[in-house]
Amino acid sequence: MARRRLHGLQRVLGVNALFATAYGNVGSSIYYALGLVASFALGLTPLVFIFAGFIFFLTASTYAEATAMYPEAGGSSSFARRAFNEFWSFFAAWGQMLSYTITIAVSAFFVPHYIGGLFWEPLRTAPGDIIFGIGVIIVLAAVNVFGAKESTGVNVALAVVGFATQLLLVLIGGILVFSPDVLINNVELGVAPTWKDFMLAIPIAMIAYTGIETISNMAEEAKDVEKTVPKAINRVVIAVFAVYVALPAVALSALPVVKQPDGSYQTLLGVSSEEGGYAGDPVLGMVKQIDLGFFQGAAEIYVGLLAATILFVATNAGIIGVSRLVYSMGVYRQLPNKMRELHPRFGTPWIGIIIFSALACLAVTTGQADFLGNLYAFGAMLSFTIAHVSVIKLRFRYPNFPRPYVGPMNVMVGGVNIPVFAVLGALGTGLAFLVVAVLHLDVAIVGLGWLAVGGVVYPLYRRSQGLKLTETVALETKAQVTVSEAAYESVLVALEPPSYSSAAVATAVRLAARRRRGIHILVPIPVPSSSPIDAEMPEQEERAQAMIEQARLQGGRLVTGRWIKVRAGQAGGMIVEEAIDLRARAIVLALPRRQGGNLFDKAIETVLRERPCRVIIQSDPASVKPTLREALDAAEIPL
Repeated sequence: MARRRLHGLQRVLGVNALFATAYGNVGSSIYYALGLVASFALGLTPLVFIFAGFIFFLTASTYAEATAMYPEAGGSSSFARRAFNEFWSFFAAWGQMLSYTITIAVSAFFVPHYIGGLFWEPLRTAPGDIIFGIGVIIVLAAVNVFGAKESTGVNVALAVVGFATQLLLVLIGGILVFSPDVLINNVELGVAPTWKDFMLAIPIAMIAYTGIETISNMAEEAKDVEKTVPKAINRVVIAVFAVYVALPAVALSALPVVKQPDGSYQTLLGVSSEEGGYAGDPVLGMVKQIDLGFFQGAAEIYVGLLAATILFVATNAGIIGVSRLVYSMGVYRQLPNKMRELHPRFGTPWIGIIIFSALACLAVTTGQADFLGNLYAFGAMLSFTIAHVSVIKLRFRYPNFPRPYVGPMNVMVGGVNIPVFAVLGALGTGLAFLVVAVLHLDVAIVGLGWLAVGGVVYPLYRRSQGLKLTETVALETKAQVTVSEAAYESVLVALEPPSYSSAAVATAVRLAARRRRGIHILVPIPVPSSSPIDAEMPEQEERAQAMIEQARLQGGRLVTGRWIKVRAGQAGGMIVEEAIDLRARAIVLALPRRQGGNLFDKAIETVLRERPCRVIIQSDPASVKPTLREALDAAEIPL
């Protein structure tokens, strides 16, 4: 079916594309996170990855629930907006933006380390790794200007190959080098590692799980969001756990912890290339320690090139994520409108792509992977904590709001279903944030400086626009709509002839703009019981069609519609069926001002009783009859 191009982000991404984009980021992180974590955690590296993985699991559940509720770009920022206000939404986004920028920088920085480990040693050291990493970011920034579909088209294949390769390494390494005795001997509690280094390693390990928010920030470009987003997140969680539990154990068996002459302990996994270690290419270093006989050389080349390619894709995923976040912040007046400007041809937020790719290039120039890893943790843990707290708040604030996906383990307290996973997740990410900020002075200075800049820029911009700091004001944007989207993912407006409700249609237009959906008009025509249901009623049919055409004039090409003939008392059931068939996310009902005897009196009660989605009543409250008002109040439907 032909696609009608309007001005907005395009819904082109399914489960596979979302999974691949996230796994290209999450699953890729092991190629550098293994070295970063091992430099601190030493023999307890596998345990650190398990702890961090548990926090990741909790966070994934939070993002799945909240994104299914509010399928729009922004991630934790969007959740905080709904749960609290625009002020907290901004700081969630600002922290998330820091973590995205650092993810881009770190992923690009490690690409040359794997290539250099195979072909040209100078790429593993400064300034070769810095120059090459900056080049990677520049190339991908240009690619992303051409659109998400083009830049993610190869991700599915790479994600499958990458995951299969990582599992194969675990299998082969488990057979050839894995040793429980070596792992036990790697650990001397309180010494190798020290308790301080162990605590520092946990938030650093969270960089290995970055990327889950990428799915949330691409939700506005996802097809059938309520299904695709939770499925993609669950797939990522399963795939990552399968690898991250076993691969560090194999790596430490191949490159064990050794006591140095000065009394210190180290594993070559966490030693820089300048000192003869593999901190820059830990997975390749592990492969080099596995004796594969005839296949050794080919295996090293394959793993090195694959790792470089996947890190290349991870850099791309980070750019996609930050660009969509910038778009969302621009729409909600958190950043100047210019930041969200879409390219006139390619429909991508190109200004945001260029600006934050440039910041990532600046971060690469530090050449300090451990510093960048901790700085990522600072921003990510802040935004993750806000996301968890937001989901908890939403359970209290909107207990009856439709939740296509609900996280596991919930406890009913005082009539509210408390999300245990979100509570535990908030405690875990909040503690990790404090550990990084307290134990790393340089990270605290840069991270708090970043927040301070946001704390100055945001109020100045909002005041220049005449907006309150906590006020949510979204720019009016038209969505990209396809014929199928208008028919199968829509806001349903039911109108009772002969009265046309411009207010009801205006409400639907606002909902469609925020959710990037089409609008479908349904006009029931009552047929007297004395006439056949298919009786010709030219005057009524003409009037109903005129109402649909008027809605099209008001709502533009977003609007589709039809009229149907119903018997007395059937209108409500027909509206519910239409909403189900259309997979509508909201029903807007126009309530006539006249009292008694109208078609929608009974219909509204039926819709409220059987509602498959959110119901909005557009009317003057004074005109509502007492019995109907009671029904509305019972259903918690505002007038």
